[in-house]
Amino acid sequence: MKSLKVVFFGTPEFAKTSLEAIHHSHHEVAGVVTVADKASGRGQKINQSPVKVFAVENSIPVFQPEKLRNPEFLAQIKNLDADIFVVVAFRMMPKILFEMPKIGTFNLHASLLPDYRGAAPINYAVINGEEKTGATTFFINEKIDEGNILLQEEIEILPDENAGSLHDRLMEMGAKLVVKTLDGLSENAIKEKPQPHVEHPKNAFKIFKENTKIDWAKTSREVHQFVLGMSPYPTAFTTLKIGEEEKGLKIYHGKFEISNHGKTPGSLEISKNEFKIFSGDGIYFPSELQLEGKKRMNIKDFLNGFRNFEEIKMA
Repeated sequence: MKSLKVVFFGTPEFAKTSLEAIHHSHHEVAGVVTVADKASGRGQKINQSPVKVFAVENSIPVFQPEKLRNPEFLAQIKNLDADIFVVVAFRMMPKILFEMPKIGTFNLHASLLPDYRGAAPINYAVINGEEKTGATTFFINEKIDEGNILLQEEIEILPDENAGSLHDRLMEMGAKLVVKTLDGLSENAIKEKPQPHVEHPKNAFKIFKENTKIDWAKTSREVHQFVLGMSPYPTAFTTLKIGEEEKGLKIYHGKFEISNHGKTPGSLEISKNEFKIFSGDGIYFPSELQLEGKKRMNIKDFLNGFRNFEEIKMA
């Protein structure tokens, strides 16, 4: 089987797993492109992306351009004379870059395209209560996540699975699919095909802070899936009023029951043994949560931290 010369583009842990799989295959990683190092935290410690850390540990040349159209950067990448570029969890690429290699540039996306194009496909598959999702490799074009499909693989979403668990399983599956795609392209054994036309494909737009607030007027099932789909990151939240103070409450997990309770959605009942939040058609019982300024904890430890339960209301 022919070995392909690859330049890899990616940043987070999800991408690092694919890079690692390519590195351990018979294909050659000629270079890695990732984000610039960033200072973060109180001590402004310099953080390197997981992709860069792996590349440095394995003596793979690393490029960290501020702008992908930078002429010096483009010349450096062109000089690597790669057969193909592989993109996993990276930013949008200009045409001058993705058209550079002989075979082309393909991307790994964590959904069964054309559904869930966008930045948060794993979160939305869980939020929407899908029973299956998957991964797709496709040639990049000028439209986001709309290029011709190379390979697709399905995965079942397990009952009560959260986005974090699904992310980890798709990360491993996706890495194998990337190598399988390289193998197939090296032997000219994959026939690319246009994405099927869907009138209203399901979207996976980027999630912002304001998108993570729980709407208690929704059904209990919808609330439950929303919490799972936001867990462990960016995390669904609601707001409590404790005395005169308002505090955010992140919810990581819970359970629900359908109930004709007659209560206002979003109202709560709290005691030393139980925490109930009423939804549109039932009751949600948080089991793992984090009050603003506190650490993440189970419901028992959370309730043990209060004395005057009558002071706690939903804001």
